[in-house]
Amino acid sequence: MYDYAVLWEWVMIAARWTHVITAIAWIGSSFYFIALDLGLRKTPSLPPLAHGEEWQVHGGGFYHINKYLVAPDFLPEHLTWFKWESYATWLSGFAMLVLLYYVGAELFLIDPTVMELSVWQAVALSLASLGGGWLVYDGLCRSPVGRHPTALMILLFGVLVAMAWGYTQVFSGRAALLHLGAFTATIMSGNVFLTIMPNQRIVVSDLKAGRRPDPKYGEIAKQRSTHNNYLTLPVIFLMLSNHYPLIFATEFNWLIASLVFLMGVTIRHWFNSRHARKGNPHWTWAATAVIFLVIAWLSTAPMRGVPEEAALGGRAARFAAADGFAEVTDIVTGRCSMCHAAEPGWDGLHWPPKNVRLETAAQIAHEARRIYLQAGITHAMPPGNLSYMEPEERAAIVRWYRSVAG
Repeated sequence: MYDYAVLWEWVMIAARWTHVITAIAWIGSSFYFIALDLGLRKTPSLPPLAHGEEWQVHGGGFYHINKYLVAPDFLPEHLTWFKWESYATWLSGFAMLVLLYYVGAELFLIDPTVMELSVWQAVALSLASLGGGWLVYDGLCRSPVGRHPTALMILLFGVLVAMAWGYTQVFSGRAALLHLGAFTATIMSGNVFLTIMPNQRIVVSDLKAGRRPDPKYGEIAKQRSTHNNYLTLPVIFLMLSNHYPLIFATEFNWLIASLVFLMGVTIRHWFNSRHARKGNPHWTWAATAVIFLVIAWLSTAPMRGVPEEAALGGRAARFAAADGFAEVTDIVTGRCSMCHAAEPGWDGLHWPPKNVRLETAAQIAHEARRIYLQAGITHAMPPGNLSYMEPEERAAIVRWYRSVAG
């Protein structure tokens, strides 16, 4: 029978797999429709009320697509709505936020050297930032500045920079960047759920009632869809950032995150220009490369580690006091610490993998669950068993962990 840690790991795997699948579906449909919209052409053969058409070839067949800027003069019997991809992506992402950062708040969400928070305070701040962030964004879009796309985008970038900085003043570096991604994804999904879909329903209702739909609903939906288009690539980067300490565990992590949004704009501008047949603005790739190099340079700032005095709180203290901990400490320091150190002793490593340090008893107790899963239950660590961890040593790790976790 699976123990709790293994079962929990499989719950995490299922949630992550679902999140990736739904995100692929949402991003794919979003990119496709933006490209389609930009590639539309006006031709003499367009049906009445049609805005443009596009011919495409795929899968051995040809597709002839017409777009109606407001609505056609009738409602077809079969109408496909693109909404569940967005909803499922946000819901599965929020599930992962709960499973990893709320349930594991002491390990991943809270950093006492940044701000002393209880678990409920940290979770409350997280939820408030996501909900409040949507209200601020939606308010700006509905304000007079919302009628000026460029000014609105600049203002929204300022909001994102402020949030990036603010998160790093509250949460651990890893959680801060993940929350910035969740903040942005909430805006994107909120656009679909609270603006685009309601506007589409109004248009459909007008068609059913025989009324001519107001074009403003389509214009608003187009604005929000454009925002989503430019925010997609930064969200992907931020969601992957927790695997790379050079992104989340440096002094300038908030600035790195802010610059990632600029890279998202430059990359998407090239693709959007191409799809709209407005040339090849190759300068965007040069700008992207420069921004990326600046980010790489900023990442060389000193990394932030788990402080010794904060590492033995709560659950970690129980592992440190458990039978067999002294033996496990000897095993880990002998087999793992040459890499998982502030200054790794393994050639080619310049920082500890995933910023996990295993040089002291407190650090080992703090990472008990990961040691158990990576080196006890599985043989993922050490990589290729380069430090020759023996089966008996892995068994000792398992006994120690289970003596506390059951």
